[in-house]
Amino acid sequence: MNNQELYDSLLVELSEKLNILPDKPEEAPENTLKALWSLAKGKPVSAERARDYVPESLTDKEQEKLKGCIQSRLAGVPLAHISERQCFLGLELLAGPEALIPRKETELLASTAIDVLRERISGELAHVIDVCTGAGNVAMAIASQIEHAKVYAADISEDAVVLARRNCELLGLCDRVQLHSGDLLEPFRELQLNNKVDIITCNPPYISSAKVPAMADEIAGHEPQMAFDGGIFGVNLMRRLISETPDFLTSGGYLVFEVGLGQGPPLQKQMSKMPEYSTVEAVQDVEGNARVIVARAN
Repeated sequence: MNNQELYDSLLVELSEKLNILPDKPEEAPENTLKALWSLAKGKPVSAERARDYVPESLTDKEQEKLKGCIQSRLAGVPLAHISERQCFLGLELLAGPEALIPRKETELLASTAIDVLRERISGELAHVIDVCTGAGNVAMAIASQIEHAKVYAADISEDAVVLARRNCELLGLCDRVQLHSGDLLEPFRELQLNNKVDIITCNPPYISSAKVPAMADEIAGHEPQMAFDGGIFGVNLMRRLISETPDFLTSGGYLVFEVGLGQGPPLQKQMSKMPEYSTVEAVQDVEGNARVIVARAN
């Protein structure tokens, strides 16, 4: 089969059989095919970067590799695990089963934090903490766009921290992003950062435990459960974050964190009653859902 015939036939197969999850809209059949085609040529790219890829001629061996990758994808293996790449706010990151695959929806968290740093926090040096850092996507996005930011990032999963460190090295940001293993904010208590942090960011696990069995196998069967299981009501870790953050924030500093659908309004109401926070705002996604909470410390 020549390359054009192969491309056309595989595109038809993907169009008919590929299950695209709502939180990965960039993985359209053609983007997926191009990403795996590029991988077969030994040039791994994310689905987003693959949009501009012009398929090259494949050898017989490369064609067989491509077909194997296509079957793995149709069997439910995440595209980012096959290609080992995922794009996040324009950054091409390494991805794998060690951490949650960075989602487009989390770009709202990162861009909001970047806006806060640019518009509301002055000073030559901004101290940033990113917890539940996973692959390091939010931490790397902030460091790449805010030159005066010193970012401290942590995850309870040592495997995730290893992946984040690889991304840090890939992007050349290790001089401004410091990675730690540990539970939530605990790693930073020894760094004497109390009342010195300008912004704390977090993409916590927020799926209620009861909903985990009903999740798509592409997520539940391939990504680490600790990265998305948020306990009985999905807010266990958020509550800890909200209560522990004031120990670290400077006066006027910010807590910025992602929330699941429906969780924003009650959390905003709860935090608005806490004396530790002067203002609590919700940032909505394009569909009008509150997906990010921005709280300013007194």
